[in-house]
Parts: sequence; structure tokens; C-alpha cells
Amino acid sequence: MTLLEDLAPPPEVEVKPRAVSRRERWQLRLPLLPALIYTIVVTQIPFLVTLWYSFQSYFWNTPAPAHFNGLANYKTVFTNPAFRGSLVRSVVMTVTAVIVAMILGVFFAVLLDRKFLGRSVVRTLMITPFLVMPVAAALVWAGPMLDPQFGLVNYLLQPFGVHHVAWLSTHALGSVILVMIWQWTPFMMLIVLAGLQSQPSDTLEAAKVDGAGAFATFRELTFPHLRPYIELGVLLGSIYLVNTFDAVKAMTQGGPGTSTTNLPYYLYQQVNNAFDIGGAAATGVVTVILTIIVATFALRMFARVFQFEEA
Repeated sequence: MTLLEDLAPPPEVEVKPRAVSRRERWQLRLPLLPALIYTIVVTQIPFLVTLWYSFQSYFWNTPAPAHFNGLANYKTVFTNPAFRGSLVRSVVMTVTAVIVAMILGVFFAVLLDRKFLGRSVVRTLMITPFLVMPVAAALVWAGPMLDPQFGLVNYLLQPFGVHHVAWLSTHALGSVILVMIWQWTPFMMLIVLAGLQSQPSDTLEAAKVDGAGAFATFRELTFPHLRPYIELGVLLGSIYLVNTFDAVKAMTQGGPGTSTTNLPYYLYQQVNNAFDIGGAAATGVVTVILTIIVATFALRMFARVFQFEEA
């Protein structure tokens, strides 16, 4: 045996991991079992009851008991123009509020990323609308802000020839969207601001040395870096804003007419005004299916966002 052979390291021995027994797997899952049971009780059982009611003809204001009527409730859902109208309004409200809130969020995040006197105070004030309860925000906007006689908005717009405009009657949908934008712009701003503060400073300094202007730097360097954060904000904002109910209920009651009746408020009206439990259950099931489709798309978007960030 040569000297080199004596000094050579011993051959590596492949160590196979020990197989985990079924008992050990259940021991690992056992701490999660209470949470799983709780989730099933509070989500799946009510959904199964809703699914059962969706095949029943059942009205609260009549003494007749519930009876099976097949797919009649689902046929009514898809042929009812009120449902289609509420669905379209939900999409319009969500898309408009998310896009405008994100544009404003990017604008304010870029401003707050710069150093100036009192920046911490300004950041705190900018975040405040997101911390206000949705019902409280809707009541404040419906009264002190948009009142046709004493509202602050009319007072501020008087120099521009605006006098005593009944915003909640003549511009109801726009007023609700305005409150949604006001409340969710800070959320978008925080996400974008986190992205701005994670951007490498040496890259920006190199661009400045090369003579790139502020707009060119933002377009070529900052915006591609912010893309995952912007997509994340749009995604989360869409998931939350599509369920907006507080602003519609507190500000307009779905009116005038049905101009602000979105999908959550339409479900509320079916139960509390029409007393149609079967029809409301069928509408809820259809809404859940649509939500699952959107959630699946959202999860794929999340995967693409994180892949983009890792690359």
C-alpha cells in the first residue's frame, strides 16, 4: 500500500434516513389536530348546511316548511339580472379601488422613502386610515365629509364652484369607492415602502454616477424591483376589497336603487329583505365557487411572484 493510499480519506458511506413510523407521523400531526377540528366545525359544517339549503325552497316569512326543489335556486341565480348586476358592481368597485390605491401607494411610498424633517410623523399619519374600523370610516365619510349641507368636501370645493352636492345620492358608487381607496392606500404604501427600503443602495448610486435621471432610474431599476411587492399588494387588496360590506351598508344601503349593491350586500338583502333562505344559500355557494377560482389564480400568482423574487 502506497503512502498516498494511506493518506487518502476513507470512502464516504451513504447513510439512509430512518423510515418514520406511522405512530411517529401521528405524533407529529397531533398538535395540529385541535386546529383542524376547529376549522372543520366553523367552516365546513356551515358550508354543508348552506349547500343543503341551496336545494330547498325555504322562506322565513312563510309557515311552510322547507322542501326540496332541485336546481331551481341555482337557475334563478344565473338568470337573475340583480345577481349579475351585483357581480359586475363588485368587480368594478374592487378593480377601481385596488388600481387607484396602488398608484397612490407607490406615489406616497416614493415620497416617504426620502429623508426629510418629520418623516416619522408623516408616516404615522399616512398609516392612520388603515387602522380605522371600516364601519367607523364609512360613518365619518357619510356624515362630516360628504354631507350636502355641512360636509367638509363641499366646503373645500366651494372655490371651484361646487355647492351643496349630495354625493351619496348623485355619486353613490364613486363615494363608496373613494372610501375604499382612502382606507386601503396606506396598506399599499406600506408594502411598496418595504420594497423600496430593501433595494440595494449601491445600485442606485451606480445609476446616478452613470448619469441616469430620477425617472430613468425608477423605470429601469426601481420599478422592476418593486414588481413582486406591487403584485402582492394588488393580490391581497383584491381578496379583501371584494368582500366590502361595511361601506355599502353604512353609507348608501345599496342605493340609490341598486347603484351600489355589490355581491355581499346582495346576499344580505336576500336574507333580510326577501327572506329567501334557499336562494341566498344558492347565491352563497356560487360565490364560494367563484372565490375558489379567484383564490386558485391568486395562489398561482403568489408562486410566480416568489419565483420572480428568487430569480
